[in-house]
Amino acid sequence: MERSRIAVAGASGLIGGALARSLAADGHEVVRLVRRTPRTADEVRWDPEGGRADAAGLAGCDAVVNLAGAGVGNRRWTDAYKQRIRDSRVNGTAALARAVASLNEKDRPRVFVNGSAIGYYGETGDRTVDESAPAGEGFLPELCVEWEAATAPAQEAGVRTVFTRTGLVVSREGGAWGRLFPLFRAGLGGRMGDGRQYWSFVALHDEVAAIRHLIDTDGLSGPFNITAPNPLTNREITAVMGSVLHRPTPFAVPAPVLRSVLGEMAGDVLGSARILPTRLLESGFRFAFPEIEGAIRAAL
Repeated sequence: MERSRIAVAGASGLIGGALARSLAADGHEVVRLVRRTPRTADEVRWDPEGGRADAAGLAGCDAVVNLAGAGVGNRRWTDAYKQRIRDSRVNGTAALARAVASLNEKDRPRVFVNGSAIGYYGETGDRTVDESAPAGEGFLPELCVEWEAATAPAQEAGVRTVFTRTGLVVSREGGAWGRLFPLFRAGLGGRMGDGRQYWSFVALHDEVAAIRHLIDTDGLSGPFNITAPNPLTNREITAVMGSVLHRPTPFAVPAPVLRSVLGEMAGDVLGSARILPTRLLESGFRFAFPEIEGAIRAAL
């Protein structure tokens, strides 16, 4: 890939930060979207909740990548916080899509990569699901549908648009796994609920590599599941975590306890999502860490 100018919204987050570092290390110019007054030439002002973005700052970018949004697992899902989760994603995406569409054709990015999540599919049980499956039911599926639909202005302007339906990212730096590692290191790790629910994971390294593959590969558009090709149950993952970290995993958190502590969000932890990255594999992408043990060791 030739040296490119790539705008990243959410560059302070787990995935966005790793992507920005990877791009910069390879000599690409990374433009960061910020909510405050820009301090340097590589910053562009935006207000995701308010639905505003500085289109002029995006002119000449080869790609715009939107990974911004209030953390889904950061706190209990009150009605107010669910609204914040929605606004930060849907309004922010719509703002970027409108900004991209407003540019002259020669100044528009050639690709708009927008974050999404495997929450799109809802509860899948033991059934394997890929990008051909419809949306599920509930808060997260409805959010993902609206989130992806907010890219419409960019698509209508002819910009190649990609949705990255990301799974559980294996990393020490943040996300769900960022909270799991300390528990397991302390010998307090264990399955959640009955442990039979499938967790579709992806190593942070592969998440970044997949996004870059989707940026670089002309002709790819629409949804792509970014999950390792071998999802496992929570019980199986718990056993591997204990083995890699050389810690016992005697504890189990009963489903009623999770529901009392997490509220509605417990459904996301206890729910089963057996997701396959069919389109990503068909596009020629190869995972460096297709198995959970390798993904955990890479995170360490």
